[in-house]
Amino acid sequence: MMKKTTSVIRLLAAVASLAMLGAVTSSLHAQSTPAPAASPAASATPAPTPMPFANATMSNQIAFLEAAHSNNDPTSTGIAYESDPGHNAWMMVSSAFVLMMTLPGLAFFYGGLVRSKNVLSMIAMCFGITCLVSLLWWAVGYSLVFGASFGTSGLGFFLGGTENFFFQGVNSIPNTNYAFWVSQNVYSIFQLTFAIITPALIFGSTAERMKFSAVMLFVFLWMFIVYFPLAHMVWGSNGLMNGVWNANAKIPAIDFAGGTVVHMSSGWTALILCLVLGKRVGHLKEPMPPHSLVICFLGTALLWVGWYGFNAGSAVAADVIAANAFTTTTLATAFGALTWPVVEWIFKGKPTVLGFCSGAVAGLVVITPACGFVNPTGAVIIGVIAGTIPYIFATVVKGIFKYDDALDTFGVHGIGGTCGAIATGILADPNVNSNLLDSAAPAHANGLAHAIATHSLVLAQLKAVGITITLAVVGTTIIAYIVKFTIGLRPSTDAEQQGLDITDHGEEGYNL
Repeated sequence: MMKKTTSVIRLLAAVASLAMLGAVTSSLHAQSTPAPAASPAASATPAPTPMPFANATMSNQIAFLEAAHSNNDPTSTGIAYESDPGHNAWMMVSSAFVLMMTLPGLAFFYGGLVRSKNVLSMIAMCFGITCLVSLLWWAVGYSLVFGASFGTSGLGFFLGGTENFFFQGVNSIPNTNYAFWVSQNVYSIFQLTFAIITPALIFGSTAERMKFSAVMLFVFLWMFIVYFPLAHMVWGSNGLMNGVWNANAKIPAIDFAGGTVVHMSSGWTALILCLVLGKRVGHLKEPMPPHSLVICFLGTALLWVGWYGFNAGSAVAADVIAANAFTTTTLATAFGALTWPVVEWIFKGKPTVLGFCSGAVAGLVVITPACGFVNPTGAVIIGVIAGTIPYIFATVVKGIFKYDDALDTFGVHGIGGTCGAIATGILADPNVNSNLLDSAAPAHANGLAHAIATHSLVLAQLKAVGITITLAVVGTTIIAYIVKFTIGLRPSTDAEQQGLDITDHGEEGYNL
């Protein structure tokens, strides 16, 4: 086991060394090759030569500030792009909120749900993934997802480019492919927090029985095979399924904050991984209750608060769309948190605290792809869906098939994300998001606006759902068996019974 763990450490050290070597090469390349410029709402007439704000006329300065206030393109004002303090401040706060969702939110939520001998394994998993994904994001991930040098067709549909490897060109000037007023370095960190929490969600399904070394190697491979391509397809400016901003999108789907990218990818991965891994020792033969529902509740509360950065922050501005996402997120979560324990009360006789926590998280998951596209009534409907369908999968379906999804990652995130993606196609209201109504928007060129007008958007959403499930299932199967046959997925039976805190980390969560 020591040899296998050492091999993983050496692998990560080699990756870091290659990253440093690549940084030098990328820097030289960046000096000779200018990054491409683009804008989701470029002016049809030639723009004047940009000048600093201080040198502009009073009328141009006023027009520039009005554009910032309304989150519009300032190109016609003739003033050089710069970030807006208000929008930047909101995005920095949102980034901190989303990071809080993993550390400490998810660490507490998952940590409270496992037995006490495995609480530190959940904390270490969240911490390790945060650090590993940050390295990958800086080295290549941000560029592969949000770059554009691979073009507007072919490979460019699936991956971004190489121009921002090692954060080359990622400075405080906005990347106008994604935001007119938010610094690109702030935007890159905001998206990093999404890339961190997505793989961390997976391991609720494999809790208490997957080695830390296997978790880290799995995440390293999964980011390249599943997350980076999927995130680019959905959110990249030239992505295959970016219906809002890519005029050439082949599938004009919409996903405001990560129903497919985050929740479906992690949830369906969780199902496959727990099947490949096998059940915990003693599963369905001995009780395995959560060791602290108090800690679980604290994690849930942190997730709910942090999710405002996740959803409202995905407007990439402090504007009316962010306000709508803030509102719909609150309503859907509250109704999900109410519906789940009510269903428990009806069928099991008592509403549980775990039911409130599960319903809240399910409500957050299901509203995620829809929050910037649906009205408050749509959010309430989504909340009721979140409190019922994921409940059925986390209890009835799991009970029938007896797979060991330890913390219901598939039931809540896989099924919840799928429900959210489909519901978005049915409940989207173009009156709450101007990007779906503007006649000059990419949505009119790629068919999204027509799909909304003819109530056929759900067909594009179903295509996006199918691609997401296929990529997650096939990619996870390949990666899981690579890890299984190289360093192994599971600890020994004795180590699992002793607890991963001691066997993987040499310490205990509670020394009483």
